[in-house]
Amino acid sequence: MTLDDRFTRDFRETRGDQPLGTRNEIVTGPVSDWATDFSHLEPEWAADPYPIQDDLRRRCPIAHTDRFGGGWLPTTYEDVAAIAYDTERFSSRSIIMSNFRPPRELAPVGGTPPISSDPPFHHDARKLLLPAFTKNAIAKREESTRALCHSLIDAFEGRQDVDAAHDYAQHIPMRVIADMLGFPPEDGPRFREFIENALEGINRPPEERMERMALLFDYLLAQIRDHVDNPRDDLTTYLINAELYGRKLEPAHVAGTMALLLIAGIDTTWSAIGASLWHLAKTPADRTRLVAEPELLPTAMEEFLRVYAPVTMARLVKEDMHWNGVDMKAEDWVLLSFPAANRDPAQFERADEVVIDREVNRHVAFGLGIHRCVGSHLARMELKIALEVWLERVPEFSLRDPAAVTWAAGQVRGPRTLPLRVTYA
Repeated sequence: MTLDDRFTRDFRETRGDQPLGTRNEIVTGPVSDWATDFSHLEPEWAADPYPIQDDLRRRCPIAHTDRFGGGWLPTTYEDVAAIAYDTERFSSRSIIMSNFRPPRELAPVGGTPPISSDPPFHHDARKLLLPAFTKNAIAKREESTRALCHSLIDAFEGRQDVDAAHDYAQHIPMRVIADMLGFPPEDGPRFREFIENALEGINRPPEERMERMALLFDYLLAQIRDHVDNPRDDLTTYLINAELYGRKLEPAHVAGTMALLLIAGIDTTWSAIGASLWHLAKTPADRTRLVAEPELLPTAMEEFLRVYAPVTMARLVKEDMHWNGVDMKAEDWVLLSFPAANRDPAQFERADEVVIDREVNRHVAFGLGIHRCVGSHLARMELKIALEVWLERVPEFSLRDPAAVTWAAGQVRGPRTLPLRVTYA
């Protein structure tokens, strides 16, 4: 089979074909006042953003910052939901709040469709992915995911000290997504680097950031070319052959969607697994109860997703407007904190408590509106099996040193290191 002509050019060569975006000054350093100078990249936000969000919700429910070229942070459920559903006034063409705004011409497709797409294109781009993420399709991956979780524990069984993030949580979605996309499973360490560059490295100098992101697309192009030469039954071959509006997808669409699945499909889930294990390690009563009542796990899992929701998304304001008491300017960022919405006491009783048998739990960990996570069934499956296997094999565990736990900065928050003292079944 000859190489698909769409993928003969290197992605780096196509940079000159793209309209220029807007760059702004990089501002770092301590926050002076979270209501007027917030930054989701500062250490205190990464360590514990919830008191900050609670304080803002009381005294300044829509915070502002001049960092990142200007942006807003709504902290109530009502405001987050209103913006998430409002595709007329807020664009998704860039969902990572950074020091670079991609050109308006990038809409409605965006760089990583469909999450970066606006209507009407979004509907059709999302529809392409739905067959791969149905409940039935995901159920077929349960057995291999369970076997993977057992093999990870087999590899460290006998050790008293385990880093549950490095040795367990991170590997599960990396292997699952690699299998779905048809990537070599041994490339996991590279995925970690790609994720860190995309989500945590947004205050690096623009040239350095571009080069680091180019490494991801170089990798994706190599995988695409390999799949063109050697088609197989996986998501990459599916995207290469998929058609939209009577023609095959543009190369940037194929690569952008693969980047989305690789970055978002991995970091969000390993963060949810890690945060759940962190909670159980520091809360013996909940851990003991779930070991004794495994049938409660699906309910507890939803509460972990609510309280420790890993994902925050960004939008760009389309035009100058007065919105809910604040004057938003065109091209202002809006940071949609689903974690803040999930802890709004106006929406949830005992909002700041972890209630593992909470019966009514309409959390928004997977987002709201047209961009609600297409991979929610996959994430729930991975989280459920990861916790089931862990609690079965490692029923007793605690934080070895609470101060040694580190959390990711940026828009996907989860433990990066999680040292535990463990006892095996």
